[in-house]
Amino acid sequence: MPATKFLFWNIGRKPLARLVSELAEIHGVDVIMLAECETDPGAMLQALNRTPETGFHFPASLSQGTVVFTRFSGEFLQPAFESERISIRRLALPARAPVLLAMAHLPSKLYWTGESQAFECVELARRVETEEQTAGHRRTILVGDFNMNPFETGVVSAVGLNSVMSRRVASRETRTVQGREYRFFYNPMWSHFGDARNDTAGSYYYDSGEHVNYYWNMFDQVLLRPELAEHFDPTGLSIVRAVGAHSLVRPDGRPDPANGSDHLPILFEVEF
Repeated sequence: MPATKFLFWNIGRKPLARLVSELAEIHGVDVIMLAECETDPGAMLQALNRTPETGFHFPASLSQGTVVFTRFSGEFLQPAFESERISIRRLALPARAPVLLAMAHLPSKLYWTGESQAFECVELARRVETEEQTAGHRRTILVGDFNMNPFETGVVSAVGLNSVMSRRVASRETRTVQGREYRFFYNPMWSHFGDARNDTAGSYYYDSGEHVNYYWNMFDQVLLRPELAEHFDPTGLSIVRAVGAHSLVRPDGRPDPANGSDHLPILFEVEF
């Protein structure tokens, strides 16, 4: 059975419906997740369904942090928990094991300290655990704009998202700290950090006048529980630099907000 293809993109409140539609068509995307989307859902659906064979749907949502469009009927993507910044859905497709699709758009460093961001990850981790217990499984995909890098405290700490760069480590399922067990997430975004692949060394670029400045950041991430990570092919994950002939980056590889968003999209596929 073919893998399900996902797209996440913080479109930065830009009118990018046409680009989203082209990107979905080119890559055969099944589930589209958009942060900072101010385009009316009807207008987005019209762009996505410009050809009869596409057939995207807009499952109703209470979360304003991330909106979802899917080729599947809304009955297969039911809400489990929703807040202003978090949406957790039960994705149950025919003849496939059900999964939890958790989406988050966490507060920006412009307004929150690193400490506050870390504590928010603790709350997010608790919510995911609660919904996993309710669902009766831990096949969870967590994706979004975390406004934190993979190495930051909230993303790696045991009480936070507890994510690691190694599938082998994540396959242990849990780690123990002070007699307490914490469940791992696998974070494949580490492999896309830096310029080993091309001039684009992350999903977001920020140049500040501070003493500590990373320039390239990987705020946009997908994390997988070990139950899904073992079937995950890292080669199916990419940071998108162009939509057809339309470049989303400048000649120096940085995101080009004039022709897209200040964040770059991430594409990935998961078997379940």
